Amino acid sequence: MFQPAIALYVDENQRKRLEHLARSGKTPQKIAVRARIVLLAGRGRPNHAIARELGVSRPTVLLWRGRFARYGVAGILKDAPRPGRRKAIGPEGIKRVVEATMHTTPPDATHWSVRMMAKAQGLSRMTVQRIWVQHRLQPHRVENFKFSKDPRFVEKLRDVVGLYLNPPEHALVLSVDEKSQIQALDRTQPLLPIRPGLPARQTHDYKRNGTTTLFAALSMLDGKVIGECLPRHRSKEFVRFLKKIDAETPADLQLHLIVDNYSTHKSPVVKRWLARHKRVHLHFVPTGSSWLNMVERWFGEITRKRIRRGTFKSVPQLIDAIMDYVEYHNGDPAKFVWTKDADMILAKIDRCKEALGTAH
Repeated sequence: MFQPAIALYVDENQRKRLEHLARSGKTPQKIAVRARIVLLAGRGRPNHAIARELGVSRPTVLLWRGRFARYGVAGILKDAPRPGRRKAIGPEGIKRVVEATMHTTPPDATHWSVRMMAKAQGLSRMTVQRIWVQHRLQPHRVENFKFSKDPRFVEKLRDVVGLYLNPPEHALVLSVDEKSQIQALDRTQPLLPIRPGLPARQTHDYKRNGTTTLFAALSMLDGKVIGECLPRHRSKEFVRFLKKIDAETPADLQLHLIVDNYSTHKSPVVKRWLARHKRVHLHFVPTGSSWLNMVERWFGEITRKRIRRGTFKSVPQLIDAIMDYVEYHNGDPAKFVWTKDADMILAKIDRCKEALGTAH
C-alpha cells in the first residue's frame, strides 16, 4: 500500500491560474493534464487516485507534483531539459575519418564509399555520412581540370573577361564557336513513351545518317544567337559565317568576336577577310581554355534539350531541328552573364597550382 500523500500547498492565485489552464481550450493538452494533477493534489487526493482519474501513471503524478512544489506554475509549463544523446564519436575520431578520406584510398578501390569507410574506422555508415556532410567531403565525385600552357594566358584572359564585364561603347560583343560532328542518329526501334513508374526508353543501338556543323554567335548584350549549319568547318565555312554575322548586325557597331585558337580562325583566308572588314575584331581565348567562351554554355543547352535524345532520319531533319531551336531561343532569349573578374580567376588558378605542388 502507498503512503497517503500530503496535500500539495496551492495558494489562491495559483489555484485560479491552474483552473484557467485546465479549462481553456487554447491550453495544450499536456499542460492541461499537469494543471489538473496539481489541482487534485492540492485538494489532498492520493497520487494513485489522481493517476487513475486522469489516465496517467503514478510516476507522472509525482513528477509534476514535485515540479510545482519547486517552481510553482512555471514548473509545469515547460518540459525539463534533457541531457541529449551522447556523442557517438569524439573530435579525434572525426579527425581520423576526415584525414583518411582526404589522404588515403581503400586497398581495392580508387575512392572511399560510406560503407567501406565505416568498416575501416569501426563506425556506423550514418556516422561517416554525417562527418562527410559536415566537412563537405564527396569522395564519389571527380571533376576535370586543365591548366593552360599558353604563354599569353594572362593577357588573353584579361582581354576576354574585360569584354564580358566592361564591353566597349558602340560595339557588340559576340561569343563565337563551332559545334562540329553533330550526328543525325536514328534509333533502330521507336521510342517507348514515358509511363507512370517508367521513364521514356530508347534502344542503345542506332543508325548514323551523317553529320553537320553548327556555327553559332551568342550576343552578350541580349542572349540572342546567330546560327548556321554547314557541312564542314574549314576557313571557307568560317568566312561564310562571318559574312552572315556582318549582315545580321547593325552596320554602325563595331563587332568584337570571342573565338578559340582553332587554326581555322587564324588562316590567311580569314585574315584577308578581316582586313577588308575593319569593324570585325577577333579576340582569342587562351589555349585550352574553352570554358572562357560563353557560347559553350549555349551549346550545352541545345545538346541537352534538343540533340542528345533526338531521333533524326537525315541530316536535313537534324538541321531543321537545330534551326527551330535557335528560332525558339531567340523568341525569348536568356542572357548569359559573366560574374568573375580576371583577378578572381587568377587567384583561384594559383590556389589550384599550390594544391598540386606544381611550379607553373
